[in-house]
Amino acid sequence: MTGIMKAQIDWIPLSIGSVRPTQGKTLAVMEVSGGSQSFNAVNQLRILGRWMRMITIPNQSSVARAFEQFDAEGRMKPSAFYDRVVDVCEELTKFTLLTRDASAYLTDRYSERKESAEKLEQRVTLASI
Repeated sequence: MTGIMKAQIDWIPLSIGSVRPTQGKTLAVMEVSGGSQSFNAVNQLRILGRWMRMITIPNQSSVARAFEQFDAEGRMKPSAFYDRVVDVCEELTKFTLLTRDASAYLTDRYSERKESAEKLEQRVTLASI
């Protein structure tokens, strides 16, 4: 994973209130590489997605020898790699549609409800002084 990608992830706030801004969002992971396929980057991204409490789809893709997979206009050439990228995009769309209305329920946690209630109680107590 590149340093730029890690820096982008570092800038995401850990929480707003007691809720991570990424939680409940769907995530698909893919990579392109100049050489042979390696799923190390996509596996790292899966771990980060779980840590950020995202709904990570089961499918993933890795495009090896990416310099051979695109035409002069920058469009991906028809191939098995292309088909897998489309598969991942379709699955991301399906999981997003399936979980859109349920993401708050799926990511609701006792510890976060408790922390929110404690913060609210502190504000109410301070406001009454």
